[in-house]
Amino acid sequence: MKINFNIKKRVKIIIAVLIVCGIIAFAERHQSSASIRDITIKMVNVNGNHFLDESDIVNLMQLNKETLKGATLDRVNLKDVEKKIKSEPFIKDAQLYSDLKGNLVVKTELRRPIARLVRNDGPDGYIAEDGTVMPVSDKFTARVVLMSGSYVNQLLKQNNVNDTDDGKNLITLLNVIRENDFWSAQIAQLDIDSKARITLFPQVGDEKIEFGKPENIEVKLKKLMIFYKEILPRMGWNKYGRVNLEYEGQIVAE
Repeated sequence: MKINFNIKKRVKIIIAVLIVCGIIAFAERHQSSASIRDITIKMVNVNGNHFLDESDIVNLMQLNKETLKGATLDRVNLKDVEKKIKSEPFIKDAQLYSDLKGNLVVKTELRRPIARLVRNDGPDGYIAEDGTVMPVSDKFTARVVLMSGSYVNQLLKQNNVNDTDDGKNLITLLNVIRENDFWSAQIAQLDIDSKARITLFPQVGDEKIEFGKPENIEVKLKKLMIFYKEILPRMGWNKYGRVNLEYEGQIVAE
């Protein structure tokens, strides 16, 4: 009796699984044959980030929006369209799907810049949150920290700054700066030489801050905060022209 009961239970489970698979298959066939009522563009991470608009997304799809209305979904290779959209450096991710109203939904996530790469002998660029190197845009200029120096040319040749150890450390430093209200307001520019040694230029004050390579970041910034909180109030904001944070356990100001 126990054996028969187990067999009956297994048969019921198999039947239930087959029914669910059948429902899913039917829904997929029905969805693929459904007509497209309209195209809905949803853009994520767009607040204060206007490199692209909805018309740009439609152009990236390389589809005629008007003739697509009324067509069935099986006419559209969604994966191929997603790939075309993702080829744009400003786009971090793209997903295409149909909603219950019959609209083809195009959901895109934009990359957000955290630094602008500046040079005199060619076009500028941006570094995004995920380290991706992006071009500049005629539509929008992001208000982010500037990066200059000979190392910039090397960065602009990379697809992603995180490809090197110095680049990973640089991203860490940029994130620490932008996530701190004081540093994001005070540090205006990073000048980086060919060996990835950094000099900081502040918004307030004339001193050059020799940071060195993007290592021991928290320790160096703590020393710099001591300089701003304890030394400058006593000595005056125009007293020093150079501050070096590279020496362990001390601040060199001249």
